Amino acid sequence: MAELRLLALGDSYTIGEDVAPTQAWPAQLARALSKCGHACAAPTVLARTGWTTGELLEALAPAALAPPYDLVTLQIGVNDQYRERAPGEFQRDFDALLTHALRLAGARAARVLGVSIPDWGVTPFAAQDARAPQTIAAAIDRFNALAQARVLRVGAGWVDVTACSRHAGRVPGQLCADGLHPGAAQYARWVDSALLPAILHQLQQS
Repeated sequence: MAELRLLALGDSYTIGEDVAPTQAWPAQLARALSKCGHACAAPTVLARTGWTTGELLEALAPAALAPPYDLVTLQIGVNDQYRERAPGEFQRDFDALLTHALRLAGARAARVLGVSIPDWGVTPFAAQDARAPQTIAAAIDRFNALAQARVLRVGAGWVDVTACSRHAGRVPGQLCADGLHPGAAQYARWVDSALLPAILHQLQQS
């Protein structure tokens, strides 16, 4: 049986800022799938630290991708929230990205998975920001609600890593040295508690 081909679209959380590429969650997920009997090749990752939905959208056109992929994940929006883009602008660009994700998955909605925006407001980095943690959390919840509604409307899957990020952001050893991005241990928690179960469910549906 051919190996599953995974494409991960996103930003710093997807690329695994400040961790080894093998410890970013897409790579950890591929290994976890293989251990569960779903042989998965090393993932293709199109992500960059700082990207908004619009910047990821611009990067898709010239990207050397080879669809259809067996799994396509989409985790984007934290930089839209950080830069205080209007929710309507985020929604417009996210909708366009979701359309691309569906195409890249060969029009198989069950092979597309939206991944929520983590809450950076609980991290030490956020202490330097003028916005209160509650304000950041409310904005992230609003953006996640918009994305989740879009993802579920087209029949794709949705996985919440935000709750895990809110807990892990206060736990020693769960963040990188920058005091903002998840470390390998937090990404492992995302995979074990949320991403892997969701994708195994999606694979059963298709």
